Amino acid sequence: MSFTQKGNLNKHILIHTGAKPHVCEVCSMSFTQKGNLNKHILIHTGEKPHVCEVCNKSFTQQPHLIRYMLIHTGKKPHVCEICNKSFAQKGDLNKHILIHTRQKPHVCEVCNKSFTGRPHLNRHIRIHTGEKPYVCEVCNKSFA
Repeated sequence: MSFTQKGNLNKHILIHTGAKPHVCEVCSMSFTQKGNLNKHILIHTGEKPHVCEVCNKSFTQQPHLIRYMLIHTGKKPHVCEICNKSFAQKGDLNKHILIHTRQKPHVCEVCNKSFTGRPHLNRHIRIHTGEKPYVCEVCNKSFA
């Protein structure tokens, strides 16, 4: 592989060395590129500079805004080849396809029960941990 600019070669070499020289001062997460660190820092600052002109919802990254804008346009370019159902986002199509394939890639390490999505697995894990994160403000009863 060849590069026209030395900077691009230097970035590429980091893939092989595993070096992540750009470290977040808040949480110590490290990155190969400064730009990725800068995007990450927005998580801590709460800054969301990319704003939807239709509804004013804001996002930390421009690609997230662009993907979100499909909601307003009504475009659903990702189509299931099995049932022709269409989706605005590729990730939603990928989740939908699991219905047809009956795949459940997310497996509980405690009891080996499997789930189509990570949120379902995370909710299930509370059975084993006993965690009940939702608390009624009136009576203090907690729920999983």
